[in-house]
Amino acid sequence: MNKLDNLAVNSIRVISAEAIQRANSGHPGLPLGCAPMAYTLWSKHMKHNPKNSKWLDRDRFVLSAGHGSMLLYSLLNLFGYGLDMEEIKNFRQVGSKAPGHPEYGHTVGIETTTGPLGQGVCNAVGMAIAEAHLAEKFNKPGYNVIDHYTYSIVGDGCLMEGISSEACSLAGTLGLGKLVVLYDSNNISIEGNTDIAFREDISKRFDGFGWQVLRVEDGTDLDKISAAIEEAKKETSKPSIIIVRNIIGFGCPDKQGKASAHGEPLGEENLKALKENLGWHYAPFEVPVDLREYMGKFVSEAEKKEKAWNELFAAYRKEYPELAEQWDYWFSGKVDEEKLNSEDFWKFEKSMATRQSSGDLINRLTAIVPNLIGGSADLAPSNKTYMKGKGDFSAEDRSGANLHFGVREHAMAAIGNGIVLHGGLKLFVATFFVFSDYMKGAMRLSALMKIPVTYVLTHDSIGVGEDGPTHQPIEQLAALRSIPNMTVFRPADSKETAAAWYTAITKQDGPVALVLTRQNLPLYNESGKEALKGAYIIRDSKKATPDAILMASGSEVELVYKAAEQLENKGIDARVISMPSWEVFEKQSDEYKEKILPKSVRKRFAVEAASSFGWYKYVGLDGEILSIDHFGDSGKAEVLFKNYGFTVDNVVEKVEKMFK
Repeated sequence: MNKLDNLAVNSIRVISAEAIQRANSGHPGLPLGCAPMAYTLWSKHMKHNPKNSKWLDRDRFVLSAGHGSMLLYSLLNLFGYGLDMEEIKNFRQVGSKAPGHPEYGHTVGIETTTGPLGQGVCNAVGMAIAEAHLAEKFNKPGYNVIDHYTYSIVGDGCLMEGISSEACSLAGTLGLGKLVVLYDSNNISIEGNTDIAFREDISKRFDGFGWQVLRVEDGTDLDKISAAIEEAKKETSKPSIIIVRNIIGFGCPDKQGKASAHGEPLGEENLKALKENLGWHYAPFEVPVDLREYMGKFVSEAEKKEKAWNELFAAYRKEYPELAEQWDYWFSGKVDEEKLNSEDFWKFEKSMATRQSSGDLINRLTAIVPNLIGGSADLAPSNKTYMKGKGDFSAEDRSGANLHFGVREHAMAAIGNGIVLHGGLKLFVATFFVFSDYMKGAMRLSALMKIPVTYVLTHDSIGVGEDGPTHQPIEQLAALRSIPNMTVFRPADSKETAAAWYTAITKQDGPVALVLTRQNLPLYNESGKEALKGAYIIRDSKKATPDAILMASGSEVELVYKAAEQLENKGIDARVISMPSWEVFEKQSDEYKEKILPKSVRKRFAVEAASSFGWYKYVGLDGEILSIDHFGDSGKAEVLFKNYGFTVDNVVEKVEKMFK
């Protein structure tokens, strides 16, 4: 390596260590060990423009081992992304653009939020899927307007996590040749040498996944790292993993190769020793002038690359104006709301399970949202998520819009995050509602990043029936409702399901979970677009101020609706509220909330075949809830509902007691 490349690598190491020491918090081991391979990737191979971090045809980089965030921040500073040194000096402090783990949307140049190990590499798989699908759609001879790689740095911890195996297995099956993973193999985890818990042969594992496996035995050799990346890029039929033998905490005599280098500052004496060992004789947080000039030349070359692409795309726009117009639409994130508001989208003529009406709506959406892509964790026939006539995405056919994730729920959600983060596509993923437990980590990150992933979650209650308590959701509704930025929709009929999909497909600032039934539900004359407000009056009282308010979501709306009819005959005038989405309702005006749930009406009764957790906000101190705060049982759905009190007669009886 030349002198300035060496200077750049050591600059990354020292700035990282200094920032961590200043914060007295962080993970210096990874930046010290990975600096050579990260710098080599960014400077010699990655296609990116620091002056435009959103260039659509840039290579994507994911630091899956997000605890090593100072590596990424040092790169962003050195390569001129505008993350200035003052922000780095405030590493891990409130308000800093250099938080403890990389955060999408918070810091320029960050492609995804990482930190929970294994998630990032799954995001990278999703980005590679998106690149392949979009390339098939838009590229024409002489016009490879989508032609980029996805790179990820992973550590031992990422590969220990089961989610990474799920995603990498699928990546091999799909032959994602433009996915390159660099593995920081240093044999150290927090508790010590990885031998205590992790002895498998990663080469054999990834060979079995169908990946190209490459090795670099000396992680300080920039030329060999560069050659390995070049070889990885030549293999177009399968993804590649480059196993790079690194030394954690490299350059710090007292820490390198030890677990103590992983997650604690080096200490002032060790920081001084590191600098001496690296021959670093500059002031704290100083980047030498000649290095800044050297990196400036890289930025100039990067700008030229994007300029050349812009010229290519301008010619493409003239040659293929219709495709260019579609490109603009796909990457805008918008949808045709006029078509979504048409009668054809909202019209249903018979009762059906909301999973079935969702399936119908998905197929209606394919004519409205041409860039819709999605699939299920091996449950498409049950989830009703297969898009007719849209083909299957595979190693042999990149044009298909139906994704087959296999039985890999957690990776499916994380891969979905990556697809959305890439840009250009509208996405849904699907499974049984109870298996949202397997997806929770990735769903939380969807919400944290405020990205529009749609989760289709069917078989939503004890209505699952004979499959029993392992498959009957109880606490899952409360769990999803508790996630900030997550919108949960549990529709009561097909028209409310249309409202749910309308919300999901138009929302751009967070995920939406559609919670759907296995069993048939009635179709209400009063339902429809009012459901877009989250809660509405589906059957009103005769009096201006009702005697009682009955409320429910999903399948239980039928119970309170019919109960209100019987209560009227008993002299109790009740209003019925359908509440498909608490989150959407909470965003309505105070005036609307008071109109729907007037504070003066204290006799309130809520029904939901799930945990009661959260309903007390709406029923108040004087209200009551019919719910399930225990696990279910194996048996016919109608028997279980009756046994647990989910009958019209029981609702009527309990409401009557409120008046005695």
